[in-house]
Amino acid sequence: MPQINFEESLVQIKPDEKPIKRFRFWKFHRPGKRILIGLSLAFVVLFVLILFPALRVYRSGMVLAESARRAKDSVNSQDITVVRGELNNFKGDLESFQGAYRWFGWVQYIPWAGRYWKDGNAGIKAGLHGLAAADKVIETLSPYADIIGFAGPESDTAQSGEDTANDRIEFLVQSVEQITPQIDGISAEAQAAVAELSKIDPNRYPKEFRGIPVREKLKNGINLAIVGAGFVSKSKPLMEAAPYMLGMDEERTYLVLFQNDKELRPTGGFITAYSIMTVKNGKVSQVNSSDIYHLDNAYRPVVPAPDPIINYIKGVYAALDKFRLRDMNWSPDFRESMDLFMNEAEKAGIEDIDGVIAVDTHVVVNLLKAIGQIGVPGFGNFSAENDERCNCPQVVYELESFADVEGPVVWSENEPEKIVFAPPNYDNRKKIVGPLMNSLLGNALGQPKEKLPDLFEAAWDSINEKHVLIYMFDENAQKGVESFEIAGRIKDIEGDYLHINDANLGGRKSNMYVTQEVSQDVDIARDGTVTKTLSITYKNPQDYDGWLNSVLPNWTRIYVPRGSELVSVDGFDDEGETYEELGKTVFSGGFELRPQGIKQIIIVYKLPFKVSDDYWVYLQKQPGTDMPLYVVNVGGKTEELFLKTDQHLKFSI
Repeated sequence: MPQINFEESLVQIKPDEKPIKRFRFWKFHRPGKRILIGLSLAFVVLFVLILFPALRVYRSGMVLAESARRAKDSVNSQDITVVRGELNNFKGDLESFQGAYRWFGWVQYIPWAGRYWKDGNAGIKAGLHGLAAADKVIETLSPYADIIGFAGPESDTAQSGEDTANDRIEFLVQSVEQITPQIDGISAEAQAAVAELSKIDPNRYPKEFRGIPVREKLKNGINLAIVGAGFVSKSKPLMEAAPYMLGMDEERTYLVLFQNDKELRPTGGFITAYSIMTVKNGKVSQVNSSDIYHLDNAYRPVVPAPDPIINYIKGVYAALDKFRLRDMNWSPDFRESMDLFMNEAEKAGIEDIDGVIAVDTHVVVNLLKAIGQIGVPGFGNFSAENDERCNCPQVVYELESFADVEGPVVWSENEPEKIVFAPPNYDNRKKIVGPLMNSLLGNALGQPKEKLPDLFEAAWDSINEKHVLIYMFDENAQKGVESFEIAGRIKDIEGDYLHINDANLGGRKSNMYVTQEVSQDVDIARDGTVTKTLSITYKNPQDYDGWLNSVLPNWTRIYVPRGSELVSVDGFDDEGETYEELGKTVFSGGFELRPQGIKQIIIVYKLPFKVSDDYWVYLQKQPGTDMPLYVVNVGGKTEELFLKTDQHLKFSI
């Protein structure tokens, strides 16, 4: 065995030479070693907790955005199979996004930032529930896809024409009982989506980001979901009553009242005309209209009229201070008004009626926007296009000009019952209404299927915005229309409540031009006491014409929670009383608004309860009105909206 000389094997280092230093990580001492380890760990944490999840969320988000666009565009195909396929794709992409989003789950435990992660998580869950509801809706509607215009371009049935229109209605009516049981499942998913969305507070998000209105879009999305879920849950009682209302067992007879919203009255407008309509198996009979004054001429007034009607309208009320039928929609609660009206109308010959349907001019305009110009035999063409003669829809101008041709009535000297001269349409100023409604109905039902979504939207807007009200004598049917909120009832609401009700008592059509803006400043004291300052601003920007636009004598009633205490009121020319009605406290008063004029009413009052948690206010819209602007300020938080339908607002305090 060879001998090893350890001395020779050692590296010999000369005195003037420095030893060669070799890097060893485990030899890295003190601060440098700690910094390097810290940076390495930080990079790993950053990659695992932030960079990698962010990359996954970004990629999934881009896929989801494209999927959402395709799902939205699929609706335009009017093919229910395509829509369902794209919604399924969107659901899969949303689930993938949810998986990526969960990698950021640790953020929920961080103060401040955690709220935003939870909002996103709630939004994802709401989306999945919403897609589940949409899938159930599509499954329910699939058998009727062709009828509602969503059978796709290959369908060769129900394309257009009067022959297929009746077939569509008859099939839908016969299918009501099959559709009704599906509503519970759809409603459950929709309500679950709303429950998730209610966890999101839009007010903590910026008004806009890079020009995009973030907060407004978020609020609108949440409100749309709430409205949709409410629509589904409220529709079941109406669907259950639908066979009765549509005359599936026997013919139903309805009194149709035409309310002129340009001459605003409490339930939507002055009752200007009426007709009798029958419905059998969903098919509507031809409508013949008559002037409300003809019905009034057959009625002997016996019911005492309220002071505002007597003092403002005067005329016939100066001779006899009893209600005329045309003014009996005085209560803002449509059922209350119709209880009175129908009880008295029976004395004038209106008998064997199953219900009352009230419509205003917005219904006509909405349908014409969807259909386009139509012809009415013997009366000409009508459209929703703006008419420069009145700066209003052409159909509105024609209706008003037909009814309001003025002039003397000359009777024969030799034959006292013979009229020698009278202005056009003297015998029946409203006879145009019936033929117009018949033409509208016929055109609507005969539209090609690609027009049906627009027609459904026009019908929905008319109902949702309170331009159609229904009153039924049958108890179950009345419960159905009340549940669906098309009965025009003043609602019993916990918390704050506001309903502003105006009545034009001048006989002119000035409401065509009048706008309304409502501002509420809510002051909540430390002990929870609530003091409100309500400002109502009325404006008439148009010139005086002595016909459609002249001085507006208006009577205003403001319905607030029962027991509210009036502090001060300013702006009324004729300050009315404070009293209780329909379970509310009412502040009232009258004023005149001139063309190109402005009138502001300011009322300060205290609520009858204290607020310790969230502040809720229910805003109930007056039927017949368009979209008044409402602004609510609570402790620095502001909600601004156009009141198209009733709204329930919540403020965290």
